[in-house]
Amino acid sequence: MLLDLADDLRRDLDQAVYTVDRLRGLWGDVADDALQRADRVPALRALAGRTEASAILARLFVLGDTVPRDEAERALPATGVAAALAQGLLEPAPSGTEGQPADAVRGTIDLRPYSVVDAIGVAAWWIASDLGELATGRALRTDHVLGIGGASATLSGLMLPDRARSVLDLGTGCGIQALHASRFADRVVATDISARALDFGRLNAALNGVDTIEFRLGSLYEPVAGERFDRIVSNPPFVITPRREGVPEYEYRDGGMVGDALVAAVVSGAAEHLEPGGIAQLLGNWEYRGDDSGSGDSDGGDADGLDRAAAWARDAGLEHWIIEREQADPARYAETWIRDGGTKPRSTEWEPLLGAWLDDFADRGVDAVGFGYVLLRRPADGALDRGAAAPSALARVERIPEALGENPAGLGPHLSAVLAAHDALVALGPDGVDAHAFRVAPDVTEERSHWPGEEAPSALVLRQGGGFARTLRVSPAVAAAVGAYDGELALGVIASAIAQLLELDERSVLDEIRAETLELVRGGLVVP
Repeated sequence: MLLDLADDLRRDLDQAVYTVDRLRGLWGDVADDALQRADRVPALRALAGRTEASAILARLFVLGDTVPRDEAERALPATGVAAALAQGLLEPAPSGTEGQPADAVRGTIDLRPYSVVDAIGVAAWWIASDLGELATGRALRTDHVLGIGGASATLSGLMLPDRARSVLDLGTGCGIQALHASRFADRVVATDISARALDFGRLNAALNGVDTIEFRLGSLYEPVAGERFDRIVSNPPFVITPRREGVPEYEYRDGGMVGDALVAAVVSGAAEHLEPGGIAQLLGNWEYRGDDSGSGDSDGGDADGLDRAAAWARDAGLEHWIIEREQADPARYAETWIRDGGTKPRSTEWEPLLGAWLDDFADRGVDAVGFGYVLLRRPADGALDRGAAAPSALARVERIPEALGENPAGLGPHLSAVLAAHDALVALGPDGVDAHAFRVAPDVTEERSHWPGEEAPSALVLRQGGGFARTLRVSPAVAAAVGAYDGELALGVIASAIAQLLELDERSVLDEIRAETLELVRGGLVVP
């Protein structure tokens, strides 16, 4: 087992200074950009003739290259090539490989450095997974274990950084979310339906010296029956795959259910596995079924995908904040995921696969598929009022397709702050807002536009630098109030002064400032 090599391999990786910065320095920015496009040629050329251990390791475990055995021995002195071959970390290169000696070897897994900055600080790990198409040049195997992809990076950036006693990572894959959760949790349980994925997860925990993660095999919530957690995180296999002959089903992205039923099951199942006040965060797809799929009204019928997602949460008795970031038509959605599996456009497999996906969507009346972020919370009293919610409960759906703001530590701290603000407003109650002091968030700026020759501004816009980069056009009265929010004077006092200054009706000004302030708090531009 590869796990048996973890201690020696960790020593070799550490001694080789096998880091993100080191590899980028070896092959340069141009090759690094090419690798993001799944083109390894510039990196291979940059490493040709390099004898550093880090270069040899990158050729073996990132680029899928073959290297002479003696070079591999120098790069893996503690592990040893014999042990690496015996345990399946390396394999003999195919016979007749041009330009290589007969004893050349190559890596069997993808093993690369990873680093990230979050609210806790800098994290640097080594992450093992299956070799991808870049290294193998072939379509992925159906039990492929994915490394760190765009979706997993998105979810880790969304994680609330607040301390937790226990976290469930549902569908852990290679274990990257469990590693992130281990930074703020006392205990992490990581589950997956794939035994191969759990093997990689255990290896990654061992490689990085993390001993607070427990790995369990099973589908959805079965491995944690009867248990509750302070936090649940999940990058579930949410891809909507046709249940048709000839369409490959990849374990890392396909949950084996029809349409968006897998995401619905993760949402509904979270209710019984969250502690009171516990929070679940996941990524997901939801289908639009009907002519009004592009509607911005989130209170419409079942055709609206956001309505469907919100209904899953309501029916489970959970508070929710669901954000749609993208929406794709059936053809674009199908093309994206067919490519993801390694099938090339205009290959013999391409058109039959695309036809199968489009037939599936057409048969079920699906016009579009949404993608976004789901945040769920069990009420603090633990009660699950299924199908209804208290007026003060968090129940929010929105579309935010624009670019995000500057969030060096990810969106997690912003989400945490907005949740805290929501709870603060609930605690104040409708009668307490006017007597409360607010402050403007430090990343908010004001923009004024003037018509030539006019003294008064024609437009006042508040712009958020971080978070979701929200912008809100406001009146002079609201702009003045926000400018005065320093955490000292109460909203009602400020509104009264502004009404007198602008010679406006005090009640009207107060109502306007209060309503807009509440909206600004919900967006994170103003903080109670």
